[in-house]
Amino acid sequence: MVDQAERLRQISRQNNVEEDRKISPRSRCRVVAVSSGKGGVGKTNLVVNLALTLASWNYRVIVIDADLGMANVDVLVNAFPRHTLEDVLAGNMDIKDIMMEGPHNIKIIPGGSGMFNMANLDRDKRGRLVDRLQVLESEGDVLFIDTAAGLSRNVISFVAAADEAIIVTTPEPTALTDAYGMIKVINEKEIKNRVHLVVNFAQDISQGEEVFHRLNKVVDKYLSNLEVNFLGPINRDSMVTRAVQNCEPLVLSYPQSPASLSIQRIAQRFIYSEEGEERQEEAKKGVGGFLQKLQKFLK
Repeated sequence: MVDQAERLRQISRQNNVEEDRKISPRSRCRVVAVSSGKGGVGKTNLVVNLALTLASWNYRVIVIDADLGMANVDVLVNAFPRHTLEDVLAGNMDIKDIMMEGPHNIKIIPGGSGMFNMANLDRDKRGRLVDRLQVLESEGDVLFIDTAAGLSRNVISFVAAADEAIIVTTPEPTALTDAYGMIKVINEKEIKNRVHLVVNFAQDISQGEEVFHRLNKVVDKYLSNLEVNFLGPINRDSMVTRAVQNCEPLVLSYPQSPASLSIQRIAQRFIYSEEGEERQEEAKKGVGGFLQKLQKFLK
């Protein structure tokens, strides 16, 4: 149960975010890759519910499902894509033709294998895809790229090309080890000097913070050129399973559940996260900068 005082604090914080959104709209779309070292950590569930939370605060949000093997963004919002980026590559459709509209007007781009085939495209097809994707700059304030799990070339390319990266892990030792492995690769390849971290399936806030501090201690010791920004934990919650089984987004079906409130706090920290002048310059590149960098990394 959420007591009345906590509910009032949630309303106050939400109102602040919405008011700031009206005052300071972004001039460029914020491109964010969401990934994980291993599967089964709730990455896509976070993407969908984080997107919906931001959309409820008047942000225009786009989600590209770039997880070819386990694409399921559409499943979590009970949508059924008829077309994907493959149709755009074939020259039969534009991005707006394949774009699906979800709750709170979020936009979903079914990636299919289009995003993964960029490295194998000839110059004309690659140029066509980049040209078509440019339209997303004017369509959204935040673009989430839901990548596959693991350290494949495509995943690392998406993380490298995006303005920001969110790494999702859980308290399980294997998940933590794989999350550190991904952060280590990001550091070694000098892809980013900062990543966001979310700890899913935490028993409570204390366990989530403990997991972060444990991981961050190792990062500070061995990866001195990289900073981990903790967005927060997501509480373990039986309502998550129920929402997934019903193909309903958690934050809409059970907005006062522990996990939903956790995601609201993460959304607030994400919006207000300050990364200094360098991040601000990176953010100005938007979708166009993302696509240019993605081409470079996939060559």
